[in-house]
Amino acid sequence: MDLQLTNKIVAITGPVKGMGEAITRAFAQEGARLALLARDTEAVAALEEQLRQQGTEVVLVACDITQPEQCEQAVAHVQEAFGDVPDVLINVAGGSGPVGKSGADTTAEEFDAIIRLNLAGCFNTMKAVLPGMMSRRSGKIVNVGGTFGMRGKAGRMAYSASKWGLRGVTKSMALEAGPYNVNINIVAPGMVDGERFRTKVCPDMARRLGISEEEAAQQHAADYALQRISTGQDIADACLFMASDRARQITGTDLPVDGGWAAL
Repeated sequence: MDLQLTNKIVAITGPVKGMGEAITRAFAQEGARLALLARDTEAVAALEEQLRQQGTEVVLVACDITQPEQCEQAVAHVQEAFGDVPDVLINVAGGSGPVGKSGADTTAEEFDAIIRLNLAGCFNTMKAVLPGMMSRRSGKIVNVGGTFGMRGKAGRMAYSASKWGLRGVTKSMALEAGPYNVNINIVAPGMVDGERFRTKVCPDMARRLGISEEEAAQQHAADYALQRISTGQDIADACLFMASDRARQITGTDLPVDGGWAAL
């Protein structure tokens, strides 16, 4: 299936860590022109150079998404580099917040920090790109949420709150942008196999339960209807679809990519 993303201007926040790199590479393979927005540009430089050598048009833009003015400046930078505002915005950047802490034990500072990054950060980038998309009467925004924002999770209250709030922002702004032919959706990963899963999640569970790390991975997989953990490529494929005109009649929705956990 041709997703017709060739030469589309795609802005991606959090383009290199975890699933972010898989998403970035997936859009590059589709022939998109990429704007990689990152607070730590040095961490993205190697990926940027590799993509450039492979023939991808790419620009690296310094941007702390928690700062509204930096988001406005980043969009202006993209427009100057490519001659237009982004056709697509993929909001991947985010954090995990306090892990294993009850709501009662979570500090106000911890709560504010993850809300500022996961929720306000996406709002800032959306607010920066939407005027141009609406004026042009076309655009796609995909926010990477999380299934803990659909079911909640004990010990992850602050993270769940940030992703639950992102659903409200997404759905409300989808209604507002819809008349201008702009689609706004959420792709909601569950647990994603990768460095954090293999070096933190599984070892922590293994120590807690007195089992091997591989047994811990298998226990996580057993929680899902499909009995397997999602990969970064699974999330990337969902983002590609939502960013394409194949999803032209989909807006304001949550797409869980979690092997069936949110449905159980």
